[in-house]
Amino acid sequence: MRGLRTFLGLLVILVALGGYLYFVESKRTPGDSGPKKEKVFTVESDKIEEISIKAEAGEQTTLRKSGTTWQIVAPVTAKPDDAEVSGLTTNLSGLEMQSVVDENAADLKEYGLAEPRVRVTFKAAGGQSQTLEIGNKTPPGSDLYAKRATDKKVFLIASYLDSTFNRKTFDLRDKTAIRVDRDKLDALEVATPERTVRFAKANNEWQLTAPTPGRADFTAVEGLTGRIAGLQMKAIAEAEPADLKKYGLDKPAATVKIGSGSSQATLLIGSKAADGLYARDASRPAVFTIDASLMDDLKKDPFEYRQKDLFDARSFNSTRVEVVRAGQSHAFEKVKSKDKDGKEEEKWRQVAPQARDVDQGKVEALLSAITGSQATALAPPTAKAALDKPELTTAIKYDEGRKEDRVTFARSGTTAFAARGADNAPFAVATTTIDAIIKALEEIK
Repeated sequence: MRGLRTFLGLLVILVALGGYLYFVESKRTPGDSGPKKEKVFTVESDKIEEISIKAEAGEQTTLRKSGTTWQIVAPVTAKPDDAEVSGLTTNLSGLEMQSVVDENAADLKEYGLAEPRVRVTFKAAGGQSQTLEIGNKTPPGSDLYAKRATDKKVFLIASYLDSTFNRKTFDLRDKTAIRVDRDKLDALEVATPERTVRFAKANNEWQLTAPTPGRADFTAVEGLTGRIAGLQMKAIAEAEPADLKKYGLDKPAATVKIGSGSSQATLLIGSKAADGLYARDASRPAVFTIDASLMDDLKKDPFEYRQKDLFDARSFNSTRVEVVRAGQSHAFEKVKSKDKDGKEEEKWRQVAPQARDVDQGKVEALLSAITGSQATALAPPTAKAALDKPELTTAIKYDEGRKEDRVTFARSGTTAFAARGADNAPFAVATTTIDAIIKALEEIK
């Protein structure tokens, strides 16, 4: 009985609590998360046409909009970072008071507002200037003391906004080192005292055109062009230098030309700086600094940007393979036939030196040995004499016979070489590459 009474008592409490919660929730407006916070300013972000910021460091920057385009107009004239401007206008229009600290503060000093750390003044179309003053952080560090310049009401705004409003001129400017259209790039030249390397793009394929013509590694070159096109300034060293020599830009350590057609940008890279390397866009006077690691990519041996796969064909898309060794041709073609159940299938069949059925796995092994061939370095001039008398000549047709890769292999003592038909430069290859092809061919025979 005692347990039953306890249970019934708990049940009554639960029902009462449920009724209370239902009543409260039924009165709540959907989406209501508490008292509505007061906005600091009544302004639409797209109506703001001028912003002036005095940063904590004392630097003052003014931005002005003409039409839909923003420009830094003081202390320098420069293109701003669009994301920075958007952050400013959006946060000014949406700025809310987290809470009011003092409706009429007698002593602003205790909030750091007697001499505000940061002051943001803006003007909207057809309106008067308005100013946000930001003081110290609250002791927990979660908010900032702030006020409007026109009254003494001290309120709190979120502390993360300090990084939005406390911006110096360099923070607000576009930091793009050189301006190019990333999607239209079709030429790149990197000149250093050691060498000049050139790349050209046609039919969505990069080619190395100097110092030795040949196919380029698409991924490697795209990575390099992407890094150059997206290069950011780390700092401005001097806006209008009178002497480029002190930055090593009278005789650059590297000159990079990148662009599309007749539209070209040039980046000059000079000596080491405390935070990287000095550099300059040839079309602008300012000297700035960039990440020093870029030079590592620019000074790479040209072979690092070569396509090292000797074959584009792969076993799954090949339709014919031929190997000529010691004057005899061994050719295999993929043919269609019907299996024992009458279903059509594709299989490899030898067509030279005589027609016959062959083990499918052994032909696939031959294809893998051939298509897995890779260059290890550019070959020396002596390779040409060896390749005039090749040990193997291989040819693979693929993509339903529309394309063909043809590569010859030769040896000279303990070294091996290969030359691709469409390539002007022979390569060094591992001697085991030739051995693997011969072994796979012998297994079929």
